[in-house]
Parts: sequence; C-alpha cells; structure tokens
Amino acid sequence: MKKVFLLIGFCFALQFVAQSQLLKIASDHRTFTTSNDAPFFWLGDTGWLLFKKCTKAEAIYYLDTRKKQGFNVIQAMLLHELTVTDVKGDSALIDRDVSKPNASKGYWAMVDFVIAEAAKRKMYMALVPVWGGNVKSGHVSENQARVYASFLADRYKQYDNIIWLNGGDIKGSEGEKIWNIIGETLHQKDGRHLITFHPRGRSTSSTWFHHQPWLDFNMFQSGHKDYVQDTTEPKMGEDNYKYVANDLALQPTKPTMDGEPSYENIPHGLHDSLAARWTASDIRRYAYWNLLAGGAGFTYGENSVMQFKTTWSKDISFGPVNPWTTEINAPGANQMRYLKQLVAGMTFIGRTPAQELIQNQGIRYQYLPALLDNHCLYVYTYTGRNIELGLGRYEGKKVKCSWYNPRNGGYIAIGNITAAAHHLFNPPGVEKDGNDWVLVVTGL
Repeated sequence: MKKVFLLIGFCFALQFVAQSQLLKIASDHRTFTTSNDAPFFWLGDTGWLLFKKCTKAEAIYYLDTRKKQGFNVIQAMLLHELTVTDVKGDSALIDRDVSKPNASKGYWAMVDFVIAEAAKRKMYMALVPVWGGNVKSGHVSENQARVYASFLADRYKQYDNIIWLNGGDIKGSEGEKIWNIIGETLHQKDGRHLITFHPRGRSTSSTWFHHQPWLDFNMFQSGHKDYVQDTTEPKMGEDNYKYVANDLALQPTKPTMDGEPSYENIPHGLHDSLAARWTASDIRRYAYWNLLAGGAGFTYGENSVMQFKTTWSKDISFGPVNPWTTEINAPGANQMRYLKQLVAGMTFIGRTPAQELIQNQGIRYQYLPALLDNHCLYVYTYTGRNIELGLGRYEGKKVKCSWYNPRNGGYIAIGNITAAAHHLFNPPGVEKDGNDWVLVVTGL
C-alpha cells in the first residue's frame, strides 16, 4: 500500500491545496491529504470526453470555468473506444490495439496538454485508462493491458496531479483479470498516484477489489435510476449514503465516495428522453448525503458537459438539449462551490457519522444524515422538515446553532441554546423537496 501520511494535532479548518501536490491517504484512512499534509476534499466533475471532443481553447475554457466553480478534480476517459481520435482526427491507437499507443501523434499530446493546464490551475486529472465496454467485449487481452498500463505509468508518473480510475462504468467481475493487471501494473510501475475503480451504476469497487493492494480508495456509482426504477439487490435506491456506510465498515478502512451520482439534466433511468430529469436540488441531495455519511469527496456531472455536446453534435446519448458551453453554468454546477465552502469550515480528519443523535429519522427524501466533526454537528434535510436532536450527552453545554443554505452558501443564525435531551429545529420555508438546509451546531 502507498504510504499513509500522519496528521498530528489538527485544530484548524480545512485548507484546500494551494499548489500542485501528490494526493495521499490521511491517517484516519477515510479521507485524502496532500503530500504537505493539507486535508483535501475531492470535488470532481465528469468531463468524460474531454480529450476526444475539445480543442485546446475549449479545454482551457472548460478548466477555467470549473476552477471558478470550485472543482478540483476532473474525471476523464483516455480511451472511450479503441477507435478514438482527437478533434483533429489523430488516433490514440495503432490498429485499435491498446498495446500500441500512437504516441508520436496529436492525441496523446492533447492529453499531456490538458494535464499540464490542469496542474497550472491546481486541479487533478482522474484518468480512466480504458472504458469498461472495450474490455467486456473482449478487445483487450491480458498482455495488451499490461503493455498499455506500463505505457501510462512511464508517460505520466512524473506529473503530480494524476489519479487513476481503473475500470469505467462496469462490474469488476466483467474482465476482472484485466482490471487487476491494469491496477497492479500502475501500482508497481508508477507507485506515486492513488488508484481506484470506477464501477457500474448501483455498485461499488469494494465488491471486487477492496483487498487488492493496488486499490487505495473505494468509489461507487450511485447511478441515474430513481427509487421505482432500481432493480438491483440489495436495493439502495437513491440512498447513496448507504454505500458510504457499507464501504467504511470494511477492513482495512479505505476512503470512499460517490464518483457518479445522477447527472443534472439527464433523464431518470437515462434512456427515455421524455422521462423526468434530475435537477440541481437532486444533485445537492446526493452531495450532502454523501458528505455527511463520511464520503471523502463527491463528483458532479451534467448531461451535456460530460459528453461535450455542441449544437451540431451527432454522437450523443441521453437526450441532452443545450450545448455544453451553456450547461457548464447549470445551477447545480454553480451550487457545488457551497458544498466545498461548508467543508472548508470543517477539521475534516477524524469526523464520524452521528445518526444516533437524530430522534425523528425518516426514509427516502425524509432522511436526515448527521456528522460530527471536532466540536461541530452537521445535519442535512432535503425537504426542510423539522429536525429533532437528542443532545443529552452534552447536557448543560452552551452551543451555537445556525442554518446553512446549500443553494447560496448563506447562514441564518438560530442563536445559542443549552444542550439537552431533546431539541426541535424548524428550518426556514415550507416543507417540500428542494427546500434543503444544513443545521450547524457548534461548541459541542
């Protein structure tokens, strides 16, 4: 396993990395840190087809916009398909063979360019070596996988801002030998960068690879189906916090996070363009449920942006309406900065879920996740329903309470109270989906 950096005596708020640093696993084995021991919260965006669809100028615009919105990780595919080319028509591979990268041509130069530009902006590139469907279809042999992973390790191990996302929207059981070869080869020949596995919807990397030495942290894909559409077993529905709890209960302890929830503006279930579409409020729910369950990061996605749809695009999926240059400023994307803003006030290392403090726990959209971080308690309500807290263990303590607004990052003071066995908190506004708030209790 990669070296775990010890974090001693953290008593200050989370500071986001101010310069490009390698990412490591923190001493609590649940979060990330940089090589200079700064806690790091992964706020990702799925720019899956960035290398395939964008010119250099478009890539810079994309990175600049996401940087301003607070994102610090970009998830992108290196090989979406084995015929992939850049916008100039340069192929990534010779003869569709992953063991023969067309390294002298423009595709890989474009990859190098984007990685370097991301580094200038203190952003990380989470790279998928080869999308899962190519392996599932039998187009990648064990030897080809080993040669290709060696190429990637040699070419990119000098960059500090790399994370490897093995897999790619696939069950680990489909091509398991290939995924292990890629992971092991990157681990052995690179050894500097964190590695995880991006799984199929409604699944987590821990199912297949938790005990593999090359897997540094877990990633799950809570997916794009709503409660009614979910047919997986066990049924998680939209409850992504359950994946966090599942992964953090495993030994050895490894960080985990939602690497692909429902995308903003994509149809429920993906394939019916007439179905209801996921909105900014849905994305906030996924984000705060994941965070307050103990997730080490969160990845946002938008339907047009993840595939870089233009007004003339033909090779698109899932019925995006507007071009990516419009939807890059979708409401949910701009609201993710407030998630990061909330995290910036946390110690972050050593935080623990605190569901036992909730006295009126609900299910589905009524669920109330609670997280203790140092002397602060955070409770999220998606619907603005009342929150009943049992603070008997803190009996007599004077605590300060406020509401945090995930839609604009503002605080509304509640005031000071004396901790007791029962407290009722009534959020602002009318109870309804999307009237979401975070109750913040400090001084516990």
